[in-house]
Amino acid sequence: VQLVESGGGLVQAGESLRLSCVGSGMIFKINAMGWDRQAPGNQRELVAHITSGGITKYADAVKGRFTISSDNAKNTVYLQMNSLNPEDTAIYYCTAELIENGGYYLPDGYWGQGTQVTVSS
Repeated sequence: VQLVESGGGLVQAGESLRLSCVGSGMIFKINAMGWDRQAPGNQRELVAHITSGGITKYADAVKGRFTISSDNAKNTVYLQMNSLNPEDTAIYYCTAELIENGGYYLPDGYWGQGTQVTVSS
């Protein structure tokens, strides 16, 4: 199973970015997908999360600015990030809670390699 992120980059404060993540491999069912981030010197933190039923959850720091969405048929999750500020600078990781073919799954979930988002002031 692979989760591959795209869409990161360098932007100025106030601008927008859209991150995408596609899951591939021996995936039987995805129960939820999301995005975490980790800034230098900080712990990894939840940014946004969406279940296969469309229930969403956001970190307080991004509510009203970020929107998570998914396309279940394509095993894809998106993160629309608006009004970015320098505090949003971090590596953004795609996450998934899924079941592989044969019923195997990782209890702690699955992560992508991450995509860098840098916001300049």
